[in-house]
Amino acid sequence: MKLLVVSDSHGSKEELVDLSKKYQSDVDAMIHCGDSELSADDPALSSYLIVRGNCDMDARLPDDLVEDVDGHSIMVTHGHLYGIKMSLMKLRYRAEEVGAKFVFFGHSHTLGAELNNGILFLNPGSILLPRGRSERTYALVNAEEQEINVTFLTHDHVVLDELTQTFQL
Repeated sequence: MKLLVVSDSHGSKEELVDLSKKYQSDVDAMIHCGDSELSADDPALSSYLIVRGNCDMDARLPDDLVEDVDGHSIMVTHGHLYGIKMSLMKLRYRAEEVGAKFVFFGHSHTLGAELNNGILFLNPGSILLPRGRSERTYALVNAEEQEINVTFLTHDHVVLDELTQTFQL
């Protein structure tokens, strides 16, 4: 399974359209973790599984998504409803409740990935307004039978090699 994960685009459509053109035929799913600040039917979002963030006004966007992608259970949320700036514990409990092995979220604009109790938690950072780093980022996730590879890239598709991680399952 190969996924593109982006978050916190805050009204910017150019990056989303660019990512769609570059990756749509190369990934199993494109995920947006909220705060697009666009309407649910905006063409820039048409390629994405998307959730509602705290800055999104369109109530047609769901707070959470749980999807099966290529046999893998994924959960997508923005994170503000789970207090992710304090702890991932509420998010972990919810992931366990729904049987998700991959959890993608945003909200903090801070990138990171960790494997916790067999569940991958990933925040791709912000494609527009990063915190903690100067680069505007997104992530690619490649899951195989025994490992998960996470690659963070800048908005202009430069791989941040020092952040590449491989998790053993």
